[in-house]
Amino acid sequence: MLYDIIIIGGGIVGLATGLKIKEQKQELNIAILEKENELAKHQTGNNSGVIHSGLYYKPGSLKAINCIEGYQELIDFCDQEQIPYEITGKVVVATRKEQIPILNGLHDRGLHNGLTGTRHITLDELREYEPYCAGVAAIHVPQTGIVDYKRVALAYGEKFKKLGGEIFLGHEVIRTSTQKGYSVVQTKLQHFDSKLIINCGGLYSDKVAQMNQVEPLDVKIIPFRGEYYKLKKEREYLVKNLIYPVPDPNFPFLGVHFTRMMKGGVEAGPNAVLAFKREGYKRSDVNLRELSETLSWPGFQKVAAKYWKTGFGEMYRSFSKAAFTKALQELIPDIQESDLVDGGAGVRAQACDRNGGLLDDFSIRENQFAINVLNAPSPAATSSLAIGNTVSQLALKRF
Repeated sequence: MLYDIIIIGGGIVGLATGLKIKEQKQELNIAILEKENELAKHQTGNNSGVIHSGLYYKPGSLKAINCIEGYQELIDFCDQEQIPYEITGKVVVATRKEQIPILNGLHDRGLHNGLTGTRHITLDELREYEPYCAGVAAIHVPQTGIVDYKRVALAYGEKFKKLGGEIFLGHEVIRTSTQKGYSVVQTKLQHFDSKLIINCGGLYSDKVAQMNQVEPLDVKIIPFRGEYYKLKKEREYLVKNLIYPVPDPNFPFLGVHFTRMMKGGVEAGPNAVLAFKREGYKRSDVNLRELSETLSWPGFQKVAAKYWKTGFGEMYRSFSKAAFTKALQELIPDIQESDLVDGGAGVRAQACDRNGGLLDDFSIRENQFAINVLNAPSPAATSSLAIGNTVSQLALKRF
């Protein structure tokens, strides 16, 4: 069978893309191929569950545009499908005076991105929002919330199938080729013919993109593992909702923070350490070939040279619970090492170019036979329906 569109990747972005195309042109034959035996297993199923407001992103960037649009679409979808969520709000806290200018910049950026109600709060107000939090200055962002993104992704998949879309699980793509004006997608189980490939491969998006490109790709996915602790049940009272630090403006991670989870409990973290395997959720997970590819990439070598101090600190916290606790104590001094129990971990697919640039914005690239979503880290889950709509518009131009 010749499909109009094959989508590679059954995470939240691939599912949202399939749904958006089907909603706009239901007669198209579309299949989603997922290598695992379940949907949303990796980045979607292992994230913090935060509904991001759009505070951090450069006005006019794809992240800002898609996060702000996707935020409302996500809320509306959850309402329609009766998926539980909470708009909790969050505080972003400066713990040192030198962070205040960055905090002020975040406040201004939030307002520029339309986050009405984002405001500086006094330390007395901070204690009203989060009684155990310490800092020298803070802002409150009322739009932030929490949800179970795996549940959201599965609902996308169900709606996609009701509209006639097909989902194939256990179909790992091993190669693509072109013949007679269409693409052949070969999985370990069978092949699929398609007029267009949409690559939403997440941690393997660069590998899939290289399959459908003639020239060598100028970016590589570098996997960063984020490790979490959870607060013991009897200490969850220390956190009411979400508490974030002022992020390092030169590093594309938000720093360790506290998140109340939709499924219950409070997470503390994550750190950000190089994963030795693209799907390496434990320190002991190692894939020598993938690690060698990362270490030999010129861009990663430049990143390592530039951020070695930051990277060493993140790695140290990975192996030292005491060091992790100390980082958390900047926000909540009452936190003790004994309050923390092992939590989960996620792996972030971070695109890195040859010159050592860690791509900050979403990256979508087209060629004759494919649309490649090459970089879609956080807030991709919040933005998923908007990203899906962006990709669908590119796809539908071809039909």
